[in-house]
Amino acid sequence: APPAPGAELLTTHVRATGDEAAQRLAAAVLHDVWIVESVDGLDPHFSGVAVTKDGRVWSPTTRELRQVSPGGADRVLAERNRRDALVKQVDTAAQAERAALAEVERAQAKVAEADAARDAIDREARAAARARDEAAEAERHARWVIQQRRSAPDEGPSAERRAQIESAIKTEQRLAERAERERQERARRLEHERRRLARDEALKPVADRLAQALRNTGEVIRTRVEVLEAELAADRAAGDKLTSELRECAAEESRVHARLKQRGEEVTRGEVKAQQTRDQATAANAELDRLATKLGLEPEPSEEPLPQQERATLDTRIERLMRRRDQLGPVNPLAQDEYKEALEHVEELERQRQDLETALRELAQLIRDTDRRIKEAFEETFAAAAKNFEEVVQHLFPGGRGNLRLVREDAGPRPVLGGAEPEEATNQEPDDEENAGDGPDDKLGVEIEITPAGKSTKRLTLLSGGEKSMTALAFLFAVFLARPCPFYILDEVEAALDDLNIDRFLKVLRSFSGRAQFIVVTHQKRTMEAADSLYGVSMAGNGVSKVISRKLPRVVEPVDEAAA
Repeated sequence: APPAPGAELLTTHVRATGDEAAQRLAAAVLHDVWIVESVDGLDPHFSGVAVTKDGRVWSPTTRELRQVSPGGADRVLAERNRRDALVKQVDTAAQAERAALAEVERAQAKVAEADAARDAIDREARAAARARDEAAEAERHARWVIQQRRSAPDEGPSAERRAQIESAIKTEQRLAERAERERQERARRLEHERRRLARDEALKPVADRLAQALRNTGEVIRTRVEVLEAELAADRAAGDKLTSELRECAAEESRVHARLKQRGEEVTRGEVKAQQTRDQATAANAELDRLATKLGLEPEPSEEPLPQQERATLDTRIERLMRRRDQLGPVNPLAQDEYKEALEHVEELERQRQDLETALRELAQLIRDTDRRIKEAFEETFAAAAKNFEEVVQHLFPGGRGNLRLVREDAGPRPVLGGAEPEEATNQEPDDEENAGDGPDDKLGVEIEITPAGKSTKRLTLLSGGEKSMTALAFLFAVFLARPCPFYILDEVEAALDDLNIDRFLKVLRSFSGRAQFIVVTHQKRTMEAADSLYGVSMAGNGVSKVISRKLPRVVEPVDEAAA
């Protein structure tokens, strides 16, 4: 339905062009656009777009009111195109002006060059005139000399002098001819420069007229640009004014909405208060009925007053009940619910505590099982390593002996004097689980005892560097025999050993080479000779390092049957 009396659909003014797609598109875009006389009397339920003939557009969905400038978008586009054309014309005129100015500058430069050339030619002409005068004077002098020589006889020194004078005359003649040729060349160049100067003087009025025309054109264009800028400023001012009016309308609308919201909140608060009053009245009536029933009276007020005695009795009872109420203090109506919630919370905590105690018992049992397994594995590994240590020490220290013992951490190093045996009480191994203990104070350590052949038992710190290295190797191979690994890396382990101890070390290394792979980093030639493969870094004469490798034949040594 039309949003206002006299409204027309905009589609009725659309002219068909024969393109059905364009017609469908126009019908879809303009199906709810109406032409109205004014946007003031529109239907409140109108949801389309209303357009007035003076260019005002109202869209209820976006609540936007716009004012189209007279002439519409075509005028704006035409003005913009005209402005762009004028700007292009200004640019073209400016370029032409710059080109003309450049041409004028070039012409002035050429005129200056011509003036300089003319001055140079004048100087050359004056020089040539001086040279010509000098040549004429020389020629007259030569003629006078010739005349004098002709009148004199040809004998004697005068003949030689005459020959010299003739030679000088010929030379002067050649110089005069060359000066004449140079003078003619300068005359030609002077004539050429004069012609160029005349041509430039003829072009100068044209260039002046062109520059004046360009300046006039620039003035006209600047005037037109100022007019256009004034029109554009006027349009912008009108747009800014309309924008400010729209902002004021939007602000007024926001204030109206705020007042409506405030009135709505006040109405809501009044309804809430009325409902609270009704609830209080209902509660008061219910309390009155309860008290009346409890006191044995009629719920409705009686017309006759109570007797004085019953009234005094009721007053006394009410005072007693009020005193009891005051003695009870403030009553929390939610105490029962809070008690139930607290009871449920305590029961939940009790269940969690029981779960935690069960988990702690299981965790303690797991810790005891883990400690027991660790202890069994350690005891097994220690026993095997101690046994292997004694055997390896016999190979590395022929005639000597070695031992691994468990000691308490707080027992400190045992005093060993001379070759005496250590006290059994200090290093006695725990026999049962109680003596070993599971407490934090029952920490055990491993002590290494080495007694080389012909020496007394010493601490490890008192051994020499080679003996310390051999002891470390013995302990390493003892652990290797107890818990073997696929390969071992030994870095300079035999650096402190002499040749005899290196032979013992290599013998032990060969005996275990069938069980694991040993990678030995060494600088000892004897150790290198015992290897199966050698890898090294070498630097050639050009200073470039490279890695080289060599495989060595395996040396089969005779087997000692007693040692085997």
